[in-house]
Amino acid sequence: MSSSPQTAPALPSARSAFGFEVGHRLEDTAAVPGERAAANGGRFGGRTGTITTPHGTIATPAFVPVGTQATVKAVLPEAMKELGAQALLANAYHLYLQPGAEVLDAAGGLGAFMNWDGPTFTDSGGFQVMSLGAGFKKVIDMSGAGAAGDDDVAAGKERLAHVDDDGVTFKSHLNGDLHRFTPEISMQVQHRLGADVMFAFDELTTLHNSRGYQEASLERTRRWALRCVAEHARLTGERAGKPYQALFGVVQGAQYEDLRRRACRDLAAMDFDGYGIGGALEKENLGTIVRWCTEELPEDRPRHLLGISEPDDIFTALENGVDTFDCVSPTRVGRTGAVYTPDGRFNVNTARFRTDFSPVFEGCDCYTCTHYTRAYLHHLFKAKERLSATLTSIHNERFIVRMVDGARAAMADGTYFDYRDEVLGRYYAGRA
Repeated sequence: MSSSPQTAPALPSARSAFGFEVGHRLEDTAAVPGERAAANGGRFGGRTGTITTPHGTIATPAFVPVGTQATVKAVLPEAMKELGAQALLANAYHLYLQPGAEVLDAAGGLGAFMNWDGPTFTDSGGFQVMSLGAGFKKVIDMSGAGAAGDDDVAAGKERLAHVDDDGVTFKSHLNGDLHRFTPEISMQVQHRLGADVMFAFDELTTLHNSRGYQEASLERTRRWALRCVAEHARLTGERAGKPYQALFGVVQGAQYEDLRRRACRDLAAMDFDGYGIGGALEKENLGTIVRWCTEELPEDRPRHLLGISEPDDIFTALENGVDTFDCVSPTRVGRTGAVYTPDGRFNVNTARFRTDFSPVFEGCDCYTCTHYTRAYLHHLFKAKERLSATLTSIHNERFIVRMVDGARAAMADGTYFDYRDEVLGRYYAGRA
């Protein structure tokens, strides 16, 4: 599959409003004992840094909570600021369908619309077009590596999204209306949404897809990336009075090293402001796949990993060179009663917490733990009160934000591996 260089138009000088500066490097600040080094091939790409945007800076590495429809579910933006979130990510697909990108544009952009004055991200909508279009709802099945299924659809569902070389035609999951996304339309929608960081439109594949389909898809995503860069440059010039919006390319390639590395080299040649690592990622190979990418991507651009938040995955990603990442998990599991603690995750809505008048975790500084007890949360869930989701989500978001803040500080002072081992050793101590 050809990946010959093509010239993309230069982005306007307005991009000076966005920047990234590397701080401490993990290999420079931490002595790595032999056992730890062997576990990662002796290579560690973790680093601290600072992302500058028109709406503020982000100290990296950083967790970016997800506010899919211009809201972190059940949580006020003010509460997200208080718990330490530096930036929020919303979804272009959902906001395109409702209330519409033109509404956010008229409101002054995503941040103004949701009363969030910090940096914002929007993804391209590609994940939702593919996942909802194949009937998988929230999560695409990433099991079954090696099983070829190029028309993968959830059991009992019909395919609502159809990909061609120009773009994707899909039916709304809300009302069945027919819509069309192309790279140009994705850029137009995201420019109207007004986030500080946008992602190029890409095709998401799964581990069920054949090698042949992965190759064809990667070439399609490469060509779409070129079109995104061109349309982004045009819109940036046309909307010169608006704050500059950075554009990140998205790396695909599933579990194949040559495809991942090729994708990175192709995207690096297009001079994106940063890069997203997406697509099918087997948990056991997460660190290896991320390292393939970060070894190829430019050092002076930020790297965002799309969609992780389990503690072991977070540390694996960070020490292999990821700067930011997002995931819906803290609020999703919180709404079911699951809460994170340094000693692992548990469900607060079970009977043993009915008369437990201690906080979710003693010593946690979040609003929930400093004001409410496990017994009260248990009551809220049993009474089906909506406040239950608010309080557990606040706690879970703070837990992940605080953990990553700790990793960033430990990278800077040379104690990262001690911090990592302490956190993960305690969190997974009860695992069989």
